[in-house]
Amino acid sequence: MEHKYSVAQFSMSDNYDENIAKADKMIEKAAKEGAELLLLPELFEGLYFCQVEDYEKYSLAEEAKNSKTLAHFQEMAKKYHIVLPISFFEKSGPVYFNSLAMIDADGTILGIYRKSHIPTGECYEEKFYFTPGDTGFMVFDTAAGRIGAAICWDQWFPETARILTLQGAQVLLFPSAIGSEPVLPKDSKDHWQNTMRGHAAANIIPLLACNRVGVEKAGKSSMKFFGSSFVSNEYGEKIAELSREEENILVASFDVDLCDKERNDWGVFRDRRTDLYGDLLKLSAVKK
Repeated sequence: MEHKYSVAQFSMSDNYDENIAKADKMIEKAAKEGAELLLLPELFEGLYFCQVEDYEKYSLAEEAKNSKTLAHFQEMAKKYHIVLPISFFEKSGPVYFNSLAMIDADGTILGIYRKSHIPTGECYEEKFYFTPGDTGFMVFDTAAGRIGAAICWDQWFPETARILTLQGAQVLLFPSAIGSEPVLPKDSKDHWQNTMRGHAAANIIPLLACNRVGVEKAGKSSMKFFGSSFVSNEYGEKIAELSREEENILVASFDVDLCDKERNDWGVFRDRRTDLYGDLLKLSAVKK
């Protein structure tokens, strides 16, 4: 069965209503182009507050059951009959997560994934805000097929993509917020894309990744997000890409049944040697 997927890329401000309105326009545009699913960037409700440690930012979090953001996009999903994976800052009792709610095309929240890998470092002080997710990796049966979704830093780990594919995902989604890398010697855009393209190729599965654009400041910190949202086919080939600065959407179609067949024909999963992979469960596998 063929499904049409879309990725949205835009800049954010410190005005919540403006950011939601931008997302709404992207949803409307994607729906008009026949997309069955639209992927929005990580934490698009506002500026990327994780640049610096600020206790006041905890007030931005919402409980899922009382979230005005999730309620709004449930209505948008129903209105346009489109699947919406929504990234949000989740409060659960005294604990905070970087989460993604999978909203089906009828407005139903199918489940909530909590980001597993939490980065820390200059401009990416996420460990200050977020507890590592307790949901495990999740695949959702949606109107647009079986969707495996994870969040930003998760995308750098091959285990994420492999487990989601083992769970039956037909497409992988990675909403992101990435740009300036003060501790790295060069721009990381190509590395970012190549890592995920490798996941697509190794697992023979289409992949969509989205990012924000623009310059954002927090205290003495400043970041320029490099956009470059893209779609990879099941061979790891980049078939569509947005520029470093444009605010727009991408649309791509995949026959997920043919991709499933291609994965089977390659025998990659048939020939796995799980009996030899025990070292993956160790932090270090250096032999003593």
